[in-house]
Amino acid sequence: MAKDAGQDEAAKKAKRNAKAAKPPARPYERPRGGEARAISDLVPEIGRTAFRKFGFIQSSVVSRWREIVGDRLADVTQPAMIRFPAGQKAGGTLHLTISGAHAPMLQHVAPDLIAAVNRFFGYAAIASVRMTHGQVSPAPAVQQPAMLKPIPAELGDSLRDIGDPELRTVLERMAAGLGAAPRPPRIS
Repeated sequence: MAKDAGQDEAAKKAKRNAKAAKPPARPYERPRGGEARAISDLVPEIGRTAFRKFGFIQSSVVSRWREIVGDRLADVTQPAMIRFPAGQKAGGTLHLTISGAHAPMLQHVAPDLIAAVNRFFGYAAIASVRMTHGQVSPAPAVQQPAMLKPIPAELGDSLRDIGDPELRTVLERMAAGLGAAPRPPRIS
């Protein structure tokens, strides 16, 4: 019996030594990803993931649809997805949702739609259009922000004499940007 008790004590000591030799568990540390980022910077990445899941490689096709096809067609159509052949990024099919009885008219302007989307991509990304009827929520009209400040006096009458309003606005914005405090470039 005494022999068994001695063996038990030796086994207990060995267990205690094994536990003592084990390093303590490290506390959890958050993986470092750099500085904190604004949520507005993260939204395009989140949206890009969702758009890819539903067949859009470039989310800008959805967000700039009114610019691509014009106001008249943007009111009655909405891009649903783009499907490309396996392993390719050209010759895809653009799936559109169309409201009401606009499908016959859009059948006639489908080549123009394809040309407009391909012009936007810069290459022959779309080869055909597939249309389905559905509810289309019209996208809000794109409005350019107006200049809030009048033309600075130090620019004199040189910009006021320019007849083309678009050129004058571009030059005013460029002058205001050059006069403003330097900011880091915005990369989108």
